[in-house]
Amino acid sequence: MIAGLNHLTLAVSDLDRAIAFYRDLLGGQLRARGPGMAYLELGSLWLCLEASDAASPATGGTHYAFSVPQAAFDALAGRLRASAPVWKENRSEGASLYVADPDGHRLELHVGDLETRLAHYRAHPGKGVTVLP
Repeated sequence: MIAGLNHLTLAVSDLDRAIAFYRDLLGGQLRARGPGMAYLELGSLWLCLEASDAASPATGGTHYAFSVPQAAFDALAGRLRASAPVWKENRSEGASLYVADPDGHRLELHVGDLETRLAHYRAHPGKGVTVLP
């Protein structure tokens, strides 16, 4: 049985630039660094950055969503809008900002959780989503 997400590893073309993005813009804490890799802590997430000549972001709707407290959202979103390209406009419940990191990995900052999303669909049955018990 899966207990949760253990860690997320992103292949990056420039390790120093990626560390600066996740540390300085997103507030991650650099916890370890070695040849071609770094570990950062972002809330409860263990993020591994791995230097690669083949850093290739996912396409389509694939993205990585980070939980952000409502009180911190506007300041963080403002910093990111000034420094990172927006790849999608928010159409979901709750505040969200969709930006790309320096290698094009698609990220979402989101206020809310699974329960708030399910409550939204319960309150809006016309959207065609069936919430299971």
